[in-house]
Amino acid sequence: MPAPFIPMKQIFSKAHLGVGVVAACILAGCVSTPAAVKPEAIPGSAAETEVHRLAKTRLQLAALHFEEGRAEVALGEIAQALQAYPRYVDAFNLQGWIYLSLQDYKNAHQSFVQALALRPGDADSLYNLGWVQCLQKQFAVADGNFDAALGAPRASGQSVARIWLAKGVCLRQAGQIDKALQALEKANEIEPGSPAVAYNFADALLAQGEAERARFYVRRINNGQWASAQSLWLGIKVERSLGDRVAMRQLADQLHKRFPDSKEWQRFERGAFDD
Repeated sequence: MPAPFIPMKQIFSKAHLGVGVVAACILAGCVSTPAAVKPEAIPGSAAETEVHRLAKTRLQLAALHFEEGRAEVALGEIAQALQAYPRYVDAFNLQGWIYLSLQDYKNAHQSFVQALALRPGDADSLYNLGWVQCLQKQFAVADGNFDAALGAPRASGQSVARIWLAKGVCLRQAGQIDKALQALEKANEIEPGSPAVAYNFADALLAQGEAERARFYVRRINNGQWASAQSLWLGIKVERSLGDRVAMRQLADQLHKRFPDSKEWQRFERGAFDD
């Protein structure tokens, strides 16, 4: 089964931290934008307000360092944010995503659990926890958290599309293809322009034998700015399934020209279409 293609920017937007710039890295095989998260109000003195401002600044710096690939520095900034304000839910959530980028699932899980304990029923924290559980192949409990996130009061718009996408990818990894397709179709209805949704929907459709429909969605990616080695490889497999050797060759030429060192090109050269 191919690794899911889910841009990180569709999972954790630094805009909700007040930075206004979306992280551009991609989490493919290792994950759209959560609803805007407003820092918790801290009642009381001006000194308390200043503490909160300091914590927020540290968190913004952490997000910037994370975008630039300085995960350890980002974690240090988060530690200072939490030292200033130990109940900072957004800090725990970003901390969890940084640990995820380091494939430290234990600490990521712990960070998301702490966030959820501080803000019970929060859609973003439930989604985050569900995703780390999915990565650890705890599919049933992950699906339960995705469902809880969908039912949370703050879930709306792109946040809901993001949750349906993750739910679909997780169900696909669990081998529940019919349910995965239903979830991915929901995500596509809400956010039809998302390349992550289009890729995963096309992949699931191909697995279900619906190559013609899969072609429609994967072509939308490959004909635009989001084309990648993964999407071109999926397009090749779709065209192969449909018996269109000309289109298959055209995509292969693009793959070789643009991503000559990719594992997808190596698979094409080996004829490993079932990998």
